[in-house]
Amino acid sequence: MALTATLVLLCCTGGIGAVLFTDDEPDQSALFRAFGCGREGPVRADDIDFRIGPYGPEQLGNAAVIINVGAEMSVSPRGWVIAVATAMQESTLRNLGHLGSRNDHDSVGLFQQRPSQGWGTPEQLQDPAYSSRKFYDKLLTVDGWETMTLTAAAQRVQVSAFPDAYAKHEPLATRIVNVLTDGAARAVVGPDGLRCAGDGEIAASGWTRPVPGNVGSGFRTNSRPGHNGVDIAQPKGVLIRAASAGRVIVSRCDPDQFGRLDCNVDGSPRKGGCGWFVDILHADQVITRYCHMVSRPDVAEGDQVDAGQVIGKVGSSGNSSGPHLHYEVHVGGDRSSHGAVDPVPFMRERGAPLGESG
Repeated sequence: MALTATLVLLCCTGGIGAVLFTDDEPDQSALFRAFGCGREGPVRADDIDFRIGPYGPEQLGNAAVIINVGAEMSVSPRGWVIAVATAMQESTLRNLGHLGSRNDHDSVGLFQQRPSQGWGTPEQLQDPAYSSRKFYDKLLTVDGWETMTLTAAAQRVQVSAFPDAYAKHEPLATRIVNVLTDGAARAVVGPDGLRCAGDGEIAASGWTRPVPGNVGSGFRTNSRPGHNGVDIAQPKGVLIRAASAGRVIVSRCDPDQFGRLDCNVDGSPRKGGCGWFVDILHADQVITRYCHMVSRPDVAEGDQVDAGQVIGKVGSSGNSSGPHLHYEVHVGGDRSSHGAVDPVPFMRERGAPLGESG
């Protein structure tokens, strides 16, 4: 199949950047290498002549309006991701009029806001900038919205009959924000504007590093082909934080190869198992795993956790030769080795890069 090329100009503060995309959608590995950690805008909808997933120029133009309004209101880029994902669910990023018999309420616009509920007049709510501003006005009244799950924050604004529907849009909303803003979903807001997220900070994508430090043993190396995560050495007792908001699906002591549950003592390379460990289920069926904790985790199965919340402390329980965090990322909701992916590029693309050894 022949490739078609599109030169996309992203107009941002500090100049115009050009990125060459092939076919209808940019190659994602090249995209994340090319983009940085955000520009404040404005994002010019007139420059958009490409697609991202199922969304074409008209829909991405509406996403640009949502982002620009958020920037004008000094809402952090995390809010842009939440707003774009909400509009994806409510209207597929289309500025819908009243749908008549297909809509049993008076909902209109990008966010399907209702005049009868005090959001504004039908004419006002069909103005994407007005409806975006109303969304952000309500979002900013929600305590802790920047660290809670996207679906929880969106639901507090929308009060939808389908409160769990927003979560599935978070990865693509993050990608849309990154493409339109030179990587703002990988950023935090500093005194001088947007910058890349650092240790302990939560990027606009909703992700953060679980512990500081550099990766020692990597993912499925030649010497350890069965190593389904990465190891980050830290002293005992260093706090381990949830890499993103989600629900704890496992929190227990992993038995060794003999079935013994002796996680309250230091392990060794001769032992099996993860020791004390936690699995967290995030949006889009992503699972993160945190192994070798020093003691029983601070969270229990079924707990909802925020990004950056302390879930335990570094230790050396299980199959371990010294204190460190063994960190895994699984996709597709698959907790087995078949679902494991390399955490280093995964976290880098979300603006929460693990310290990579040289």
